[in-house]
Amino acid sequence: MNAEYLNSHYGAPGRIVFRAGLAGYPNALIANKYGSAEISLLGANVLDYRPTGVGPVIFRPAKRDYNRGDSIHAGVPVCWPQFGNRFSKELPQHGFARRLVFEVRGTEYSEEKTEIVLGLRSDAETRKVWPHDFDLEYTVSVTMKLNLALATTNTGSEPFAFSCGFHPYLRVGERDRSRVRGLDGLVYFDGVAGVPDMAQCGDLALDHDTDHIFAMPTAPKHEYALVDESAGRATALVSSGNDAAVVWNPGPGGKLADLEPEDWRRFACVEPVSDWPGGRTLAPGERHVLAASIQCTLRPGRSEG
Repeated sequence: MNAEYLNSHYGAPGRIVFRAGLAGYPNALIANKYGSAEISLLGANVLDYRPTGVGPVIFRPAKRDYNRGDSIHAGVPVCWPQFGNRFSKELPQHGFARRLVFEVRGTEYSEEKTEIVLGLRSDAETRKVWPHDFDLEYTVSVTMKLNLALATTNTGSEPFAFSCGFHPYLRVGERDRSRVRGLDGLVYFDGVAGVPDMAQCGDLALDHDTDHIFAMPTAPKHEYALVDESAGRATALVSSGNDAAVVWNPGPGGKLADLEPEDWRRFACVEPVSDWPGGRTLAPGERHVLAASIQCTLRPGRSEG
């Protein structure tokens, strides 16, 4: 599908537009009175989200020449059918969905919402690395928030196990002056030190390299916020379908090919994750939905372009 075809079948002037994007595949731009988002069909990565009156919420590095198969350390990567690499050593880090091209299944808009539905299904290419039949449907919408919903369906005749997660790179003015609120009292695995069963006390200050995997309590939804003191704003996340949350920043020692040396100071990842590390089993016909919403608010008296 090229941008011209997509605009004629799924576009709406001023609300839903497709244009050339990563690795020659189209990007979708969705917008309304509440803000805008840009989504790459390569990996279904939400590369940009800008609420009206607020600057970019999602971190995106200067690098633009990505190719299919590259790992993109930016936006909101979709991690599927595994998060990290502890579930299966045979699968790529964070799975293969983020490296494949999603199809457009539909778009919709109203006064209050603009939405795009993307999809990925099993085929000969996916079965080379993961021998299961599946349908993956990803709905992204802009309302007063950025809304994400990733639905996994087992379309085969045998059960399969998987894990998944959203990996949002949330923009901050300065990492060392940021903190995550909403994790007080939770138990976590410290991935930097390799120490399990640590207990969080109060807000999590991000003035150090961080890779914490928090066990979330059983609840219909989970709420946390990234408080950015230097920019005078807070980014709230509400998630469901996850039993863990990861807070990650690699620090100056984390050498990632698409990041500049000082980029680590400009983001923090707060990641809803389902079934890490052991995986969730889906029976034939069964469906699981991981959902999250992201909303950014400014400190009173602050303004952004």
